[in-house]
Order: sequence, then C-alpha cells, then structure tokens
Amino acid sequence: MTKTRSWSVENLDCASCANELEHALSRHAGVASATMNYLGKTLTVESANAEAEAFWLGVEAAARRAEPTIMLTTKEQDKSERTYSFSGLDCPSCALEIETLLSKSADVASAHVNYGAKTIRIRSVEAQGDEFFDRLIEQAQAVEPTLRVSAYAKADTRSPFLQVRLVRIVAALLFFASAFFFDQPLLFIASYVIAGYDVIYKALRNLFGGKLFDEYFLMSVATLGALLIGERSEASAVMLFYLIGEYFQESAVIQSRRSVLAALALKVDEARLIDGETTRLVQSEQVAPGSVIRVLAGEKIPLDGIIVRGVSELDMKSLTGESLPQYKGPNDEVFSSSLNLSGTLDIRTTKAFEDSTATKILHLVEESTAKKAQSERFITTFARYYTPVVVAMALTLALVGGLVTGLWQTWVYRALVFLVVSCPCALVISVPLSYFAGIGVSARGGIIVKGGNYLETLRRLDAVVFDKTGTLTSGSFSIGSSLIDDTSAYDEAYLSALIASLERMSTHPLAKAFATLQAPYHASDVTEIAGKGLVGTVDGHRLAAGNAALFAQEEIEISDRIALGATIMLAVDKVHLASFILVDEPRPQAKALIDTLRAQGTSHLVMISGDSEENATAVATQLGLDEVHAALLPHQKQEEVLRLATQWPNLAFIGDGINDAPSLAASKVGISLGSGASDLAIESADVVILSEDLSQVSALISIARKTGQIVRQNIALALSVKAFALLFGALGLASMWIAVIADTGVTILAVLNALRVLLMRPSR
Repeated sequence: MTKTRSWSVENLDCASCANELEHALSRHAGVASATMNYLGKTLTVESANAEAEAFWLGVEAAARRAEPTIMLTTKEQDKSERTYSFSGLDCPSCALEIETLLSKSADVASAHVNYGAKTIRIRSVEAQGDEFFDRLIEQAQAVEPTLRVSAYAKADTRSPFLQVRLVRIVAALLFFASAFFFDQPLLFIASYVIAGYDVIYKALRNLFGGKLFDEYFLMSVATLGALLIGERSEASAVMLFYLIGEYFQESAVIQSRRSVLAALALKVDEARLIDGETTRLVQSEQVAPGSVIRVLAGEKIPLDGIIVRGVSELDMKSLTGESLPQYKGPNDEVFSSSLNLSGTLDIRTTKAFEDSTATKILHLVEESTAKKAQSERFITTFARYYTPVVVAMALTLALVGGLVTGLWQTWVYRALVFLVVSCPCALVISVPLSYFAGIGVSARGGIIVKGGNYLETLRRLDAVVFDKTGTLTSGSFSIGSSLIDDTSAYDEAYLSALIASLERMSTHPLAKAFATLQAPYHASDVTEIAGKGLVGTVDGHRLAAGNAALFAQEEIEISDRIALGATIMLAVDKVHLASFILVDEPRPQAKALIDTLRAQGTSHLVMISGDSEENATAVATQLGLDEVHAALLPHQKQEEVLRLATQWPNLAFIGDGINDAPSLAASKVGISLGSGASDLAIESADVVILSEDLSQVSALISIARKTGQIVRQNIALALSVKAFALLFGALGLASMWIAVIADTGVTILAVLNALRVLLMRPSR
C-alpha cells in the first residue's frame, strides 16, 4: 500500500483542462493533494493514508470521468503493469470485448483498452514476468485474430511539428481561401468543420460529462453563435486561427520541454560491457551493478562506479558546473555523465542505470514542477474562476445591450467576442513553463532545484543562515597554538603524542587536525560522544579530549589558565592539562559571496557552528556577518534555525546536506553545498549544489530572480491584453479576429518569453 502515486498522462492537450483535472481529483474521497503537471504530462496524487490498489484504480476512474480521452500510465517502472500499442481493430465494440476478457482473467487487477489512442494497458495484482502478459495478449488475439500488438511508444518521440493538426490546417486554409476567391459561403462552412469538428465533439462530450466552462465549450458557443447571426467568414476564421494557435502552442510546449532536458544532456544510452576478453555495446539499462565497463577517451561515463584500471581527467561540468577537469585513478569514485577526457578507464559499476546519479538528477528535474510556486497556485485558482466570470459578463452584455438598444445581433456578436477571450491558457501554460526553464538552467550549472516553490522563495530571500565548517570555511583544521599547564608532570611533546594517538580513532574533521603529529601509542576503550569529543585509554592513562560539555559529563574541572580560546581540551586521568586552538580559515570565495548576497538584497546573514565561540566569532567578523551562534549541537542548530525562521519568513539554510539535515529541514529552503553527488545529498535538501564553488549560491539567486521577473511579465502580459480585448470587445472595437489573437497569440508569446530563462548564463 502506498501514499503517493504518479502517472504519465497523454491525450490531454488543453492546459485549462489539466487544471480542471487537478481540481476534480483533489476533491476525490481520500485524496490529500493532486498535482497535474501539464508540461511534464505527469499526474501526482497523494492520499491521506497508505492505500490499497482499489483506491488507486478509483482515482484513475475519476480522472477518466473528468477527462474521458486521457491515457494514464503509472510512472513506477515495476513488473505489475504493461502498456501496448495495437492495430487491426476496426470497431469500438471489439475493443470493449477485449477489455472485458482481460479484466476477467486471473491475477489481473485492471485492464483498459483505449480505442481512440490505440493502446492496451494491463495491471496485475502482483508483480509478473513477461510470460504472464504475453499469455494475456495471446488470449486477446484468439478472440480477435486481426489484433496486432507492439511495444508502446510515447507520442512525443515524434517531431513536435509533425501533428495531425498540420494536415487539417492546410485543408481548412484551402477551403477558406477558395471561399473568398470564388465567393462561395458554403466553403466557409467546410473550412469551419475541418478546423473545428474535434472542438465541437469535445465540447459535447464534456457537456454530457458535466463540464461546462472549458475552452472547447466556449469556442463552440462563440463560433456557432457567429454562424447563426450570419458571420460565416468570421466563425470559420476564428476556428481556423484557433487550430493554428493550438498547433504552435503544442509545438512550443513540447519543444521547450525537450530544450530544458536536452540542455542537461546527462543520459548515456549505451555502455561498453567487458565480457571476458571482449567488449560489446549494450543498453545502459542492461548493465547490472558489479559489472565492469570500459569508457574510452572522449566518451561519457554511463553509470556510477569505481575505477579498477586506468587514469584520466574527467570533465564534470554537466554534473557540478565545475569547469576545471579532475584527475581520477584506480579506486576513485566516478559519476555517470562525467566526460572522460584523456585515458581509457575500466569501471566497476556500483549502481543500476535507474539509480545512477545522472538518472536521479533528470528525474528530479522532470518531477520538480509537482511542487508548485505560490504564483502557480494563484494562477490555477484564478483560472478556475476567471472563465465563468467572463461567461457571465458575456451573457450580461448580450442581454442588457440587446434589451436597451434593441440591436440584438450587434450585442450578441460582442458577447461572442467575450467568450473567445475567456480561455486562460496563456497564464496556465507560461507560468509553470517559466519555473521549469529556471529549474533546467540551474541543473545545467550543477544546481538541482526540487520545485518552483523554492525558486520563488529564493527570489524573495530575506535571510541566509550558514553552517560554518565545510560551508564558509574549508573544514580542514590545523593546530594554530597550544596551551600546556606549566605545573604538569608531562611535557608538551608527550601530551601531543597522547592526544594524537587518541584522535587517530576518530574521523571527525577536528580530529584530522592532529594527523600531522606523531602518534606512537595504541588507544583502547575509545568512545566517541557526538558533539562533545572522545574518551579512551592511551599508554595507561585515561584521556578525555573535547569541549566543555564533555568535561562536564566526565566531571572534570576546567583550568581557567589554559581554557581561553580552546577548541579541544585534553584531560589526563581526570586532570585538565592542555588545550589546543584549531584554526579553520574562511574559503577564498566566502567574503565575495557575502558581499554579493547583500547587493542582491538579502538583509540578514547568520552563521551557526558547533565550534568554539572565539573561533566562530573570528570567522564571522572577518566575513562581516550580522549574527553568530557557536558551540551548538546538531539539535541546537535546528532550534536556532527555527527561531530565526519566525523573524525571517523567507529564510534559507546552507550546509553540507549530511550533518546538517535537521537544520536543512527546518528552513524554508535548505541548500546542500559541495556534498558531491551522493544519494544523501540529493535527498536531504530542497536545493543541491553539486560543486564546492560558493559563488553558485549567488548564481542560484540570480536565476530565481530572473525566473520570477519573467513570470510577472507573463502574468502582466496575459491579463493586460485580455483586459483590453474585453474592453474593446464590449465597445465594439474588437472583432473575433482580435479576440482569438488575444487568446492563442498571447499564449505563444508568453511561452516564448518563458523560454528566455534558458538563455541565462549567470556569472560565477
């Protein structure tokens, strides 16, 4: 049983219809939320509780009731579902017969035969092999011998410009031109039917299904009304221009989505699999973890793995945005989509293709539009009310104008212009497309943003909280100075050897500062206490090395003479004998980032750290931060972030994505910086910056601001043009030609404007 399920959606060619589908499913019993991503053609539904298969079948049925032509395919690539394309059936009743047969077969949870889309979808109760589904198809072919079945191929693998609409446009244009040339009004009717038969069909279908205010109904009423009052040429022209607009709109949406994903260029379809003494090219999906693949110079690495033979330089720009190549050799980890620049590498794969870094990043980008920004939510709600309001205005205009003046034909025509303008497609498509483009251009630079809502927050960013170690500083500590109790029986060399031997047992960044010291002794009974330090036995002495919290726990008195500025204190047999001050210098780009953030309008900059008050304050002063909180444990860091979030509503936290997971979760936007491409880094934060470059943070904010600017432009463009069209229509200054341009023409302009985000090259 699951709480969330996603489907790929096809045969949904209307953005406002996508909104209606989302709204209908959000009201379905048991559904906590429903998100229809029109650009990605993905539907995501979250239930209030973990649900059995019957619930999800009910959701699918509700979706088909809302939009009868759609085809749903679950996105989870499991072994309990198959989808096929078919041919050879020439009657809907035959399709229904096959559907009934498959549905009643043993171990089949559901079967759906879509005669219009020519697809068969079968879902089994449990995971099944190919033999199970092949047997079902054979049973169907026994009933209908002419049935031909093939592997399902998505429609948008074809060129976005090769649509059936193109043939209809040419035919309708010929009839329309002939009507003018030969002065034959009936040819206008022929042009109208060719251009608009499917619009009228969908309007009737949806009308009987209870859907009244969709674009098909509005276009049908407007153009049929024009025909009734004798405006044949305008009715035909409006339907023809609407068809042309739909053609370019669909082409632009498909092409833009491809442009965003192609800009990433992450997937590598084939791999050279080493099989004994030979190599052979196979599909990357077929390579099992533990296999050895060979990557030649100039090729991209298809799968994550460990180098077993060879050395080379790798260009990881497509993953991290880092322009400088990295040297890699045996036992080094490498990630999919990295470009092998110089030598031949043999790599033992550690993950399957679907779990590889590149594939996960692509999935995150594709699914990011499920997390809608506030402006997207506003447009979705606005669109639901905008159309009925405009229809009511049109009806009022016709009735009042006709009753007052008696010129019914004039006022009915003006009301019909209102109906043509009432579709909100320009807003419904362009706003999410702008965020999708922003997410795509971020990913191209090695920044993974998991939703448009995070871009919107970053656009209005008012505070940033930084973790110190590993974020603003390099995280590589060294011993700056040491303080030794002059009354001690042990000299500095011996005490340094004791603590170095103990710290060898820890992987903590602070412990690595002692790696340069001699460690001649063996440490035993070592216990590491998170956020406090180490205790253990070395050379017969019981040692405690850590901070004041550790000394309090071990009931060790701190010597005031040697505690000032200490990072790590050392006690030997319960006596505080030495203190070590560790130094962690700010990264070279840290000061420039702070200055850039202030220039971009971020008003409050804070640092939190588990380091000592003295060290943290020194770094904060050097960088010019507004606030610093030191000597914090992980849970105390989270509490501090929560406190700051009450004062600064648009707060981002920047940390390493692993140790700072609680703080990342507590902020409105959690940004993981420089955690490589590890699974935990990708999953723990709202934004993942895959390189160590701090300037990527300011680049991210630049992208967010540019995206927000284009979103506001599109909203202003669509609303202002439609407002003027409505005003001029009411005054009789706009014809249906102007109205349809205000609808589909503005949609195309808004889509093209949204794609300007892809042209961004944020400075680093």
